[in-house]
Amino acid sequence: MEVLSKFLFGILNSITSKCMVLLVTILILRALLFPSFPGFDGIEWSNLVYIRTPSLNSDFRIRQDKFLAVPQLVWGLNNQKIAFARACLTARMLNRTLLMPSLSASLFYKEIDLLQPISFDKVFQFEKFNVLCRGFVRLGRYSDVLNRTQVLEMEKGSGRRWTVERDLLQLKEHSEGPFDDYEVIQIVGKNPFLWHDHWPVKDYAKVFECLDLTDEIAKEADRVVSRIRAVGKEVLDNTEAMEQENSITSNGSSFQPLPYVAVHMRIEIDWMIHCEKLEQRLNTNQICSSKKEIMERVGNIARLKTPVVVYLAVADKLLQNSSILEGWEEGFLPFEKKRLGVDGIYKKYPYLIQSAIDYEVCLRADIFVGNSFSTFSSLIVLERTQKIITMGVTNMCGTDLKWPSYAYNIQGESNGPMRWVTNMSESIRFHVVVRNAAVENSIFRNDFLDCNWCLVNKASLNGEGRMSCLVHFDRPRRKKQGPSELFEKPNFSVPNAPSEDSN
Repeated sequence: MEVLSKFLFGILNSITSKCMVLLVTILILRALLFPSFPGFDGIEWSNLVYIRTPSLNSDFRIRQDKFLAVPQLVWGLNNQKIAFARACLTARMLNRTLLMPSLSASLFYKEIDLLQPISFDKVFQFEKFNVLCRGFVRLGRYSDVLNRTQVLEMEKGSGRRWTVERDLLQLKEHSEGPFDDYEVIQIVGKNPFLWHDHWPVKDYAKVFECLDLTDEIAKEADRVVSRIRAVGKEVLDNTEAMEQENSITSNGSSFQPLPYVAVHMRIEIDWMIHCEKLEQRLNTNQICSSKKEIMERVGNIARLKTPVVVYLAVADKLLQNSSILEGWEEGFLPFEKKRLGVDGIYKKYPYLIQSAIDYEVCLRADIFVGNSFSTFSSLIVLERTQKIITMGVTNMCGTDLKWPSYAYNIQGESNGPMRWVTNMSESIRFHVVVRNAAVENSIFRNDFLDCNWCLVNKASLNGEGRMSCLVHFDRPRRKKQGPSELFEKPNFSVPNAPSEDSN
């Protein structure tokens, strides 16, 4: 028996040793054949790159002693938000903390000194951003940098030869080796909005979820929404009073606030000139919308009960034009800032803050209707879609869907606006097209959800129509004025760093 035990032990010991040797060999081969580098968990086959993005619940940690600095963010509020998200995701890929960037309080001017820089934390909550985005992306302050002389400048390439693949290769190179030893990597040249994109929409959506307005701005948005609701209550009370006079029994609806529809009206003269040229170039009639068409499509929203308050988010220069309040169907009660009595709230602030308030008012609307070629409208729809997904809704075609959104420039059911949701697919990304060192078109993809029939997309940039119930629109944006190279190798010294206390 003892001899048999020794014999069996010898065999098992031999098998165990062989298994261990085999396991070690496999691990060595795996390390040699499939190398990885810190901060980027990716697999590349030929020209295909798949970027894994660890979830917030993973063990992924953003380094707090390595930083990324980017140029000042410019143009409209939502272009700046896209630029900020892209900068965050770039820092994430490099496994670095993004140094809090400067925003621009004014619209883009050719003269850089008129950009009116404003600190990020004057618009959005800095600490709350880091709490909400913990484990995904991280913001830091310039005071966190220990050695301001240890800065590596990384210049973004430009032109047609600077492809997405070359851009990705540059990021990979700067995430390892001697480049990664620098405490700060400062990207110079282009505004982040113009950088090549490597991330799915859902990653952008996550960054946007972490953006909370400062208490002051949020309270101003609350005041505007409260005023809209108050107007709705007055209308509802008057309607019920009339019904009671006509011996119609009240159904107690006064306990329910009257819903409001927010419409982002793009009918400015400069916009109409631009979009008409764009329609000619793309051979489509689904970009421009006249005031009359917008009113008709909003009036034909299926199953919309009236009376209903309609808040018109319009440019300030249209506030003097009372015609936007005229011509609406019975039961649709249009209000803009001036008629609502809240224009004084907006006038206290620069353009960026005004836009942030209007964005929040539209985001909270019971129904939102916008133009699918507008970045403002597109980001609102993205956030509303994200809210719906967070609620666990799977049927986007439901008639009782909360926070529905529509595109008035696309014809939908019964000559109403097209139902609109964002496709959060991994394959859909934000894009920009840069030509001649200036932005000719920037493309932001959202999908239109038609619950009754399929459409052929005639607005595709490549001219190819697609038959699909989720129609992809590659949407050109407005031509931006001015050069793409906004900042030529800015100095990283303390005086030129964005001031965290600036107004």
